[in-house]
Amino acid sequence: MADEKTEKTEKKKADKAPKADKGPKAKAEASGEPRTSSKEMPRLQKFYRDHVIQAVMKDLALKNVMEVPRLEKIVVNMGLGKAVGNQKLIESGAEELSKLTGQKPVVTKAKKSIATFKLREGLAIGTMVTLRKSRMWEFADRLINLALPRVRDFKGVSPKAFDGRGNYTLGLREQIIFPEIDYDKIDEIKGMNITFVTTARTDEQGRALLRELGMPFRK
Repeated sequence: MADEKTEKTEKKKADKAPKADKGPKAKAEASGEPRTSSKEMPRLQKFYRDHVIQAVMKDLALKNVMEVPRLEKIVVNMGLGKAVGNQKLIESGAEELSKLTGQKPVVTKAKKSIATFKLREGLAIGTMVTLRKSRMWEFADRLINLALPRVRDFKGVSPKAFDGRGNYTLGLREQIIFPEIDYDKIDEIKGMNITFVTTARTDEQGRALLRELGMPFRK
């Protein structure tokens, strides 16, 4: 009887024990296959790793790969001055910015009141998003290779819009240059400022980085 009770107890414990994971990860481990990432590295990030680093080292005569500037983040800011009289522009602007970046924007508000412009403190006047990692690289790729070439009579972007510390700000007049925006569904043409924040120490380093990434600077 004792042996029978022990056998039943052991069986209950075995039934309650968590079952082994038989998902793709577990199957790969069991078969000895290498694990694969669920999301591949963005194309522009791979290009930076495989080509840009060496090119910038050569351009700037750098000896250490750790000295090569990197893209740290991209800040996209859509200022909507007309929203003072029409707050619905904030909603449409945020929706469009979300489509462009794949990330939910934050609403920017006035820091002080200006009677001349009928602006009061705390009023929503724009929307912005800060992109890092994969979303940053994917947005930069679409901007450089898809959006900018669609600008009418495009002759390149200014090579002088740096802040003295290697960060670059690009102004766009129309959001419709991005293929994600449906022209027939927009309520207003909206401009935006796009700031590339880098680890560069000088404008020369920042310019070399963006040029090698494909930024079409005017000559």
